[in-house]
Amino acid sequence: MKKLSPSQYLDTVIACFEEAGRPEVAEGQMKYMRNQFEFFGLKAPVWMPMAKQLFKTHGILRGEELRQLARLCFEEEQRELHYFAIEMVERALKKEPEALIDFLEELIGLRSWWDTVDWLAKLVGIHFQRFPALIRPVTERWMDSEQLWLQRTAIIFQLRYRDQTDADLLFEYILRVADSKEFFLQKAAGWALRQYAKTNPEVVRRFIAGHQLPALTVREGSKYLK
Repeated sequence: MKKLSPSQYLDTVIACFEEAGRPEVAEGQMKYMRNQFEFFGLKAPVWMPMAKQLFKTHGILRGEELRQLARLCFEEEQRELHYFAIEMVERALKKEPEALIDFLEELIGLRSWWDTVDWLAKLVGIHFQRFPALIRPVTERWMDSEQLWLQRTAIIFQLRYRDQTDADLLFEYILRVADSKEFFLQKAAGWALRQYAKTNPEVVRRFIAGHQLPALTVREGSKYLK
């Protein structure tokens, strides 16, 4: 395995992605993302195997080197590089310390849009399962921040928790944004309710019936309720 510095690693990834890029695909990707980001033209079934091979050849960075590489990736314009950074963070996640939550929060704030934020929310959820004492203080701070993407993360990090879901926490946060006109918060609340309804439909039904929630949240949250 050839060890690379974070900047060398980035150069290697860029060279691989540029060579495989397809401009005609990139055009569609940019349009789908409202022209907020540049793309090489690599969809997930293409870039993910490439990333896997790069990880095999050059390894998974950890600690400060992981953070450096991820930051360098997010300084680039192409969205696939941002995805590459998150994929490496995910692979390193279970060997990283409690303090990684600060870096995950940093990444949520970089070139934020639903695609990266929702992926990072999943990683936050995994990290919180390892360090549950972080959940309340960190998510409270995020909810108090009034920052859209941190609030969205606080609402959806439990999507995969199923019967381990802290329903009181979830419902509390949904109610705290119930007056928001922000689409991404209304949608997040509905998504979280819909997922939890798979595990505990009656509790979700009572919650929706007992509170004044945005129509979008109710519509999304009720999809699995008969």
